[in-house]
Order: sequence, then structure tokens, then C-alpha cells
Amino acid sequence: MELNKFQRTIRIWLKRDSGQYWPSIYHTMPDSCSCMSFNPETRRLSMGMENGTISEFILSEDYNKMTPAQTYQAHQGRVTVVLFVLEMEWVLSTGQDKNFTWHCSESGTQLGLYRTTAWVSGLQFDVETRHAFVGDYSGQVTILKLELDSCSLVTTFKGHTGNVTALCWDPVQRVLFSGSADHSIIMWDIGGGKGTAIELQGHNEKVQGLCYAPHTRQLISCSSDGGIVIWNMDVTRQETPEWLDSDSCQKCEQPFFWNFKQMWDSKKIGLRQHHCRKCGQAVCGKCSAKRSTIPLMGFEFEVRVCDSCHESITDEDRAPTATFHDSKHSIVYMHYEPTMGWLLTSGADKVVKLWDMTPVVS
Repeated sequence: MELNKFQRTIRIWLKRDSGQYWPSIYHTMPDSCSCMSFNPETRRLSMGMENGTISEFILSEDYNKMTPAQTYQAHQGRVTVVLFVLEMEWVLSTGQDKNFTWHCSESGTQLGLYRTTAWVSGLQFDVETRHAFVGDYSGQVTILKLELDSCSLVTTFKGHTGNVTALCWDPVQRVLFSGSADHSIIMWDIGGGKGTAIELQGHNEKVQGLCYAPHTRQLISCSSDGGIVIWNMDVTRQETPEWLDSDSCQKCEQPFFWNFKQMWDSKKIGLRQHHCRKCGQAVCGKCSAKRSTIPLMGFEFEVRVCDSCHESITDEDRAPTATFHDSKHSIVYMHYEPTMGWLLTSGADKVVKLWDMTPVVS
């Protein structure tokens, strides 16, 4: 399926006997499309639009016909995320009006509304607990408990310095993954009861999409520079340490540049403060001149470490836990289909690519 924002069209592409994909349906919408959600089991297609409306269609078994099913006046501005939950018969949506709403997909009536602090860019839902995970442009993730006609705030957490761009929920391990414009991914252990948050650093640009392959415990992430990273999550990962505060280097004790008293007493020039990514200690540049990857901490690229930590890291510790691939276009959207092992990427170049991921996701 493809939506064309500028031409206001939806196109259903089918693979012909020749191996080529050709559109079987061409449907024009009343306004520009901004997001969509498709449920293969019911063939229900939910389309969010720039004017705040959500339109739903039922596709025929041969995917050659679209029948209008429901229309929701959900938001006052652009719909940012729409999600159809078959088990609840709910349509969840968020908009630039900073409202999170859920509607009954049978009657079309609004069941509830929650006002968010910033407009939402990521949304996931856990059917078993009725928890909605909402990621917004302030970098915050909010967990809401939904009832039939009300909701309650469970908790909020923030680990990103940029806006949340993508969310992915694993209901089996009860782990939430969040991607951000700060190039990072955070794995939040919701079900572990320990509040563990694991950071994954493997992108050079904004993370644009996250998908999880539960049968192999692999996370697939993509970024705006075209990078696709396959993360092995079936390993014991370590939390990154908190950065420690100090007025002087915790290795050589030379003062940092704001510590005027120690600089005057020792007649030494103050140094710039850095932090070792492995132990979190405040160190000067001389005591942290080396770099190393620390894959089990999520650092697939080389980062600053102090001299003593560098000596403690073995070649086995540096073994990568992710593989890197180039999609050759700036990805703006991705979707993974685990039953076939196919990954779909859509780029800023208006090209849709279909990838066979079975050689790397297995």
C-alpha cells in the first residue's frame, strides 16, 4: 500500500506474474494523507489526514476494491499516528492538536481523550494491560491506562535529548523501544520491575523507524541517512552509568577550568571535563585519550573511555552485536512483515523499496 501526500491518493500495489508491482486501486482522498494503519486480518485500512479526519476502508479479498467503513472527526489538526486495535475494536490516534483519542470502530463514537504536553510522534498499545505508550516531541514517553471511556496516567519517563520519532513494543518480553532525533535508541524494560533502560548507539542521523522480530529477538532500526541496523537483543546488555560530577579529574586530580580555588592553590591551568562512557567518571582529556566500542552497553561506534577502562576491555568485549546496511535512500518510513521476512522502506526520494531480510534476520 502507498499513500501520496501531495496527490492525496492511496494506491494498492499487487505483484503480477511478471514479478513487477502494479497498482490495482487508485483512490483519491478529500485531503492530504498524513499516516495510515493496516490490519491484515480484517483488511481494515485506517487513514489519517491533514484536516484531522480519519477515514477507514475495508479492502476486498483480492485487493481490487476499497469500501468506505467509517469516518472519525478525531482532531483539530494533522493526524500524526493512527492505530487500529482489533481485540478492543478501538481506533487510537494522535494529532498536532496535542490530543490523544480513542474511538469505537463499530459505532464511530469517541470513547475518550487525553491532552499531551507536546504533539505525539510515536504510539504503541498493549492489548493485555490496555496500556498506551505515547512518545512526543519533548522527548518524553507517557504510559496511559485506557478504560472504555476514561484513562489514567501511569508514569512518564524521559531519556532522550531530542524528540521521540518511533516506538516499538514487544508484548512477550514486555520491552519498549524508543527512537529519537538525537540518533539514539533506548530499550525500556517495562516488565522487569527494575526500571532498567539500555541505550543503543548505532546511527549517525535521526532514527526514523523501529521494528522488532520476536522469533529471533532482533531489533531493526533505520535512520534518515539511509542506515538500517539489525540489533541482536538476545544478549545480556548493560546499562550505561550515570555521569559523575567532580571539580577535578577523578584519575589525575587536576582541576577543571571552573575550579578557580584549586587552580590558584596548585598553580595549574584548569582542564576541560569529559566523561568515560564505561565507568561514568569525570576525567580530563589526557586521562581519556583512547576510544573503544562497547557493544554490550550499546556503543557500536568508538566512544571516549578512560585509560584504566580501556585496558579492561577485551577483544571479546568489542565483538559487535549489530550489523549495518545501507538502503541507498533517506528513509522516512519503514515496516517489517515477520511472516515473510520482508522489510518495506519509503524514502524522501519518493521511492518505495522492498527488502528480503531473511539472510540477516534469522
